[in-house]
Amino acid sequence: MSRVDFSRLKRFRTQSGMTQEELAEKLGVSRQAVAKWERGESVPDIDCCMKLAEIYGVTVDILVRSFGKQEHTGDGKHIFGLSRVNSKGQVTLPASCRKVFDIKPGDTILVLGDENKGGIAMVKVGGFMDDLGKLIHKDKG
Repeated sequence: MSRVDFSRLKRFRTQSGMTQEELAEKLGVSRQAVAKWERGESVPDIDCCMKLAEIYGVTVDILVRSFGKQEHTGDGKHIFGLSRVNSKGQVTLPASCRKVFDIKPGDTILVLGDENKGGIAMVKVGGFMDDLGKLIHKDKG
């Protein structure tokens, strides 16, 4: 699926810490134009898309493609969307992911990685592992 989707423009802007006015100034458009894009009432032209991608540090493809939206394949597999790593190395899981897997503050997550495949996975753990994780974090604090 490769349809154009501008629904994440507000998220990109807020994650970058800009107001609509600040973004509009960088793009040379009005604040109202930015607001209309974010509400889905209009779309930016290609020049603005290129500038937006540069400002947010993404490709135009990432900016406008629908693969960042949650998808469910019907077999228990999900694509929850894109998340950014902040300066502390933290990732915010999308609310839909937390809901599906019943992840709450304080839960323990096991992080796995495969350097050869360039992949990272997270698994919610419970029981003994959850208690062990809480104990480890308590000792660090």
